[in-house]
Amino acid sequence: MNMQNDPKAPSSAAGNFNYFAGIDIGSTTIKIVLIDQDERIVGQDCWPTGSHFHKNTLAAFESLLARIQISRWDVAYVFSTGYGRKLFKDADDSVSEISANASGANKAAAAHGKVKTIINIGGQDLKVIALDEDGHVKNFTMNDKCAAGTGRFLEMTARNLEMEVAELGACHKKANGVPLTINSTCTVFAESEIISLLANGNGKEELVAGVHYSIARRISRLAKRVGIEDMVFFDGGPALNQGLIEALETELMRPVVVPEFPQMTTALGAALIARETFAYLKDAANG
Repeated sequence: MNMQNDPKAPSSAAGNFNYFAGIDIGSTTIKIVLIDQDERIVGQDCWPTGSHFHKNTLAAFESLLARIQISRWDVAYVFSTGYGRKLFKDADDSVSEISANASGANKAAAAHGKVKTIINIGGQDLKVIALDEDGHVKNFTMNDKCAAGTGRFLEMTARNLEMEVAELGACHKKANGVPLTINSTCTVFAESEIISLLANGNGKEELVAGVHYSIARRISRLAKRVGIEDMVFFDGGPALNQGLIEALETELMRPVVVPEFPQMTTALGAALIARETFAYLKDAANG
């Protein structure tokens, strides 16, 4: 989206410029957050990414604007982020998901204090980000070569157990026995292991708990590479899973803070960066 065909020259002629958008184009889901000049969220939405990144992202964005009755020309600046950020040509600019995630986490967790460690689980990757005292990224590590420990891993588990991903947390809570050990770190081998454990008569509840602890242990190992400090902020779609939260807190031996909408944090950060960038460009244009 361009302002008078020139995103580097902010002007009030094309619209009121009251809003800023962050669009997180993930491997499985498109997340959009719209904020106003006071950084308040005025709209947000999630759509499946599908195979047509640009087409689906544009449709999701236009649908959100129509639903909250905001003109596209009232959106001052749009930043894309995430896996498909370079494929959405209607954005004014793009930012890495690491930077956007940090910005969004600082805002979402402001009431709890300073975020020092971010754990983010996406559809096909897993990140641990360390922040300094000013909330800036000082180190990070990620696993994007294998789906183990990601949203895909949870989807595979749910599929084999013939349940929805959203049901995994409640299933974990019903476990009475010791969580089963999942030894495989590869999703393909883990799937075979899960099928074998089911065939041997093990309970679904203990198996789900075992999967969650397997993911939590993987996260813990990644976190040790960058160093883990409180406050720990957990986001991404899988952070909606209460069983995974419990396993993660046990493995890390500390509480984690989860925002109300954990899947939207990175899109929120992109929107905040869009607002900051627009203000900078406007000031520069005005001399």
